[in-house]
Amino acid sequence: MTRVRYAKFGIGDVVHHRLFPFRGVVMGVDAVFNHTEEWWQSIPPEIRPTKDQPYYHVLAENAQTTYTAYVSEQNLVPDTSGNPCRHPDIDAHFTEFRDGRYVPRPRLLN
Repeated sequence: MTRVRYAKFGIGDVVHHRLFPFRGVVMGVDAVFNHTEEWWQSIPPEIRPTKDQPYYHVLAENAQTTYTAYVSEQNLVPDTSGNPCRHPDIDAHFTEFRDGRYVPRPRLLN
């Protein structure tokens, strides 16, 4: 029997990394790890997450810069600051910041 797993965070949620000093907004979710083996192996073994959990594409920011991060669910917690993020790509993915989260832009399907 296949175990059904649900992602803890959704598109537009603002999150904070559990181990590293960055926060950001979720812009995509993979049900399980979907990156290169080389990337996964580059994580030190003592903090390397398992592959069988949701992974999140995050528009991330820290005190110095903004970037895109790929983060396992086990390493994310909700950001409770209530503050918007300053990542320059937010407007490409979201229409507004409302009630502590971002509203995704509608996507056209073809």
